[in-house]
Amino acid sequence: MAEHISYQTDGKVGTITIDRPQKRNAMTYAMLRDFIAAVAEADADASTVVLIVTGVPGAFCAGTDLADLATVPGESRGLRGTADERHSWWPISECSKPTICAIDGPAVGMGAEFTSQCDIRLASTNARFAWNFVHRGLVPDTGAGTWLLPRIVGLQPALRLLYTGAMIDADEAQRLGYVTEVVPAEGLESRAREVAEAIAAGSPHSLKLVKQLVYAGLTAGVDEHMQRHTKAMAACFASDDHREGVASFLERRPAVFTGR
Repeated sequence: MAEHISYQTDGKVGTITIDRPQKRNAMTYAMLRDFIAAVAEADADASTVVLIVTGVPGAFCAGTDLADLATVPGESRGLRGTADERHSWWPISECSKPTICAIDGPAVGMGAEFTSQCDIRLASTNARFAWNFVHRGLVPDTGAGTWLLPRIVGLQPALRLLYTGAMIDADEAQRLGYVTEVVPAEGLESRAREVAEAIAAGSPHSLKLVKQLVYAGLTAGVDEHMQRHTKAMAACFASDDHREGVASFLERRPAVFTGR
């Protein structure tokens, strides 16, 4: 990929790494374009079932590089697409595959937004989080902070974080239910890999449908949800993955899913 964004695969697990440690992985506009492209590449990669999003050790993403931001005219800042182009704003959420965020170091501003877009968040003891947009005269820049964060931690905790821009550590993030686990920094990569491989053992076809149903269900009524659910169930029963899942159980062997 590009200079500061890499996408690598190992078996069924893909990993996108932000690599600009001298700036704590602060994002320039060029890096953001490369990051969005890397997520799209991972989503289209048939060999990848689960995607890990992380930074180099000691850093996740310290937000937008304000020096780079200053080079862009004010009226153009942050406008990387129309409201309908959600892949430009929420590239990770729009990925059809399960996503795991492995956070070591600060996740601030845009970095915090990226963590909200992931399905599962694991943090090292070094992780820190802050949605500090009000201190820059902004609202959360991808829209994830004002839509996903309240659904993850609840209305009052989310508003406190958004109103104050306060920095919270990994333990408080876990207490709020924002991260599922806090592990020593040296064990973060292996733990993220362990969780990813546990997920990747499932049917890619089923995993994709589960993600679609859960996120669509956040704003759907039960009747609308059940319409989607019954279509998904019918698609599952007709799939090769379902036939393989049943056969592997009856034959007492590991399943070999194809995603079809």
